[in-house]
Amino acid sequence: MDTRLRLAVLCGTALAAAGGAAWAWARLRRRTALPVARPAAALGAGDQGKGHSKQILVLGLDGAGKTSVLHCLATNHVKRSLAPTEGFNAVCVSTGESQMEFLEIGGSECLRSYWKMYLPKVLLLIYVVDSADHARLPVAKQLLHQMIQNNSTLPVVVLANKQDLEGAYCITDIHDALALSDIGDKRKMFLIGTHVAEDGSEISSSMKDAKELIAQLVLEAQ
Repeated sequence: MDTRLRLAVLCGTALAAAGGAAWAWARLRRRTALPVARPAAALGAGDQGKGHSKQILVLGLDGAGKTSVLHCLATNHVKRSLAPTEGFNAVCVSTGESQMEFLEIGGSECLRSYWKMYLPKVLLLIYVVDSADHARLPVAKQLLHQMIQNNSTLPVVVLANKQDLEGAYCITDIHDALALSDIGDKRKMFLIGTHVAEDGSEISSSMKDAKELIAQLVLEAQ
């Protein structure tokens, strides 16, 4: 992955209806277009990282769809979650001799104080926002900026979730609402439009792209 990459935006236009190919644009220093969701190599490839857990923190406001997204990433199938996570939810995804540990912390106000405690221990932050919850985007923005202001290099993947809902902001609007351009130049920052389909179905193409990107970032962090 190009080290000059500052922000990649995966555009999911009509993903829910068509399930078609998504396109990626990367903002480089010269604003050169670049596809970012490359097929990820096997997580156990080579000797590096064998037998080691790579923890990934999954955060976002309550109701953003974190648990449903995490289930998709772990199983490649859809299971919508109706109840918010009250506490912690840990899921391991194994590939060969390596594994990724996803740790979700609930997004209710009483649990947000725990978020920052776990940041120094993780390779990657996945931040899930509800694209249709316009009223709480300012809160989501504030919390994200507060969390990472003292960690200038932690990679961040923002999932603009629920793109299939009527009234959902497109990813460019989510980018502006979260002020992602203000987060800094040193870190790898990605914004991907996602949605969770019907129960029991295979995951959407946007979720597959997100999973491949996460796997690639974990490899690069080893």
